[in-house]
Amino acid sequence: MVRRVVTGVSPSGKPVIVSDGEPPRTNQSVHTPRFARSLVWNTAAPAVPSADPTASLKSFVPGPGETVALTVTFAPASVYADPSWDPAAAAAEQLEFSPGLAELFEPDNPGMHTTPTVDYGVVLTGELVLDLDGGETAVLKPGDIIVQNATRHAWRNNGTEPATAFFVLIGAGGAGGTA
Repeated sequence: MVRRVVTGVSPSGKPVIVSDGEPPRTNQSVHTPRFARSLVWNTAAPAVPSADPTASLKSFVPGPGETVALTVTFAPASVYADPSWDPAAAAAEQLEFSPGLAELFEPDNPGMHTTPTVDYGVVLTGELVLDLDGGETAVLKPGDIIVQNATRHAWRNNGTEPATAFFVLIGAGGAGGTA
């Protein structure tokens, strides 16, 4: 079974988990044993580039209809608690390595950020906690899928080893969807 977690915005404006479970369009093949397909989410397709665009990317936050695909390896929480960790140096490094995205992280609320994107994420290794501004959380394990709909959120790795996820950010250009 595929697990899909979808976020949205409540009528009061708070980020919420709209659904958590198997995608509604999941089919197990009868005629091909052990073959299955789940439609996780969909949006309109962007244009296909003619050359590798990664070297010239100016912002990790895609504009409307644009996409960014990336892996993120999250350090365990113990890294941030270590006295030798320098938050100012880490922030400067993120500004250099993740332009456009790093500026959206809130200095007074570490990890919290909002992007004008629909994000598809798949946890590859480890375990991640999705914290939403409204207080809801979801613990995601390898193979779990998140559909992050422009909500204010943070990712946490409470484990002892790094955790890696693959994300596709799709520029949506507006506020999160209403739950």
